[in-house]
Amino acid sequence: MTENVSTTSPLAAEAPGPGCRKSDPILVASDVTREFGGLKAVDVDHVEIPRGAITALIGPNGAGKTTLFNLLTGFDNPNSGDWAFDGTDLAGVPAHKVSRLGEVRTFQLTKVLGRMTVLESMKLGARQQRGESFWAAFLPFLWSAQEKKIEKRAIGLLKRFGLYEKRNDYAGSMSGGQRKLLEMARALMCDPQLVMLDEPMAGVNPALKQSLLGHIVGLKDGGVTVLFVEHDMHMVHTIADWVIVMAEGRIVAEGTPDVVMDDPAVVDAYLGSNKDRDLGEVIDGIRAGRVKQVDVSDVRLEKDESVIEAQQEAAEGAEDLGEELAEGQRPAPLSATDPGVGPEDEGKDKA
Repeated sequence: MTENVSTTSPLAAEAPGPGCRKSDPILVASDVTREFGGLKAVDVDHVEIPRGAITALIGPNGAGKTTLFNLLTGFDNPNSGDWAFDGTDLAGVPAHKVSRLGEVRTFQLTKVLGRMTVLESMKLGARQQRGESFWAAFLPFLWSAQEKKIEKRAIGLLKRFGLYEKRNDYAGSMSGGQRKLLEMARALMCDPQLVMLDEPMAGVNPALKQSLLGHIVGLKDGGVTVLFVEHDMHMVHTIADWVIVMAEGRIVAEGTPDVVMDDPAVVDAYLGSNKDRDLGEVIDGIRAGRVKQVDVSDVRLEKDESVIEAQQEAAEGAEDLGEELAEGQRPAPLSATDPGVGPEDEGKDKA
């Protein structure tokens, strides 16, 4: 690790490292564990998310990143542990109540209601809608004014995310990248303090990646704390203020992007030994290892002489038959002495 590791980052209240204390954390979790059939997918002693910053959660596949997201947002229950959002204990709080407190998330596989329009999907994200009550739904004068405000906010966000022209299209007709944008925009309908993005760039074409990057930075500029899971190290290095590294369910490193990506433990656990090698060289090496050279110099082929003689006789017989037919001669009749000819075949050529 570099010398910067021993210094205190503006976001950290102590030297950066696994589970280090933050100057102003918005989310704090301790002793969080989750097991699946005896396999401990998450085993986090302590982690804090700094307020007002963009934090990247990175690690190899199977490190427990999405499982940790599910636990912190109420979509799954841990085996043990406790955590608090902005001072409020969230242990055991279901997902819909967590979102009402201002902590929302998106999913790696986008969740859209395909038979609803883009505008209708946006309006669903607003909190405390009076028209959601069964009896109030029959009394439009109770909620019509609020409905207009919600629609105005939804249209403003659609314009901000470049989706206004698709407001009347079905959400199910959108591309993967557009769905990512829609999900992020819908998350903002409830005025969140913390937005958690699970692989926002997964399945997004390059044309939309730049737009998504700009929107994530825009969330921070608007005072929203961002925590996102990502495998693209260029993206992490570009926009993240803080990086947390997970491996085998545990937090193994924390710090600024420059420091974390030079940490030998991170290189071994996540980036791998090929970090400084050209990708083409790595691929060529893998392919070369899969090619098996077969030496046939000592191979001897045994020939069956009887089979060869039979093949030659058959070829000569076919050649003689072809000559007879060419000269207009009738082939010689088969006799009972020929193999395969029975008594019933004799004399057929005389008929």
